[in-house]
Amino acid sequence: MQQHSNPDPDPLRTPGLEPGGGVPPGETPPAESSMPGAGPQETHNPPRGWAKGPLTLILVLVVLVAAGFLAFAIALAL
Repeated sequence: MQQHSNPDPDPLRTPGLEPGGGVPPGETPPAESSMPGAGPQETHNPPRGWAKGPLTLILVLVVLVAAGFLAFAIALAL
């Protein structure tokens, strides 16, 4: 039968720990820096903003839904 060891280190024998479990400054590694060049280079940057076709379609749908709610409200009022 195989014995498994405890994966947690003994706090009394762990180097760099202060009493109470704190870590003194300089014991931890610095934070990870950002890596702007890590991904593939983008060669195509589409223009900013919405294309006219999808924006017009969305606006037409919004107007139709608003007109439907208005018609429903008028029908309820009569």
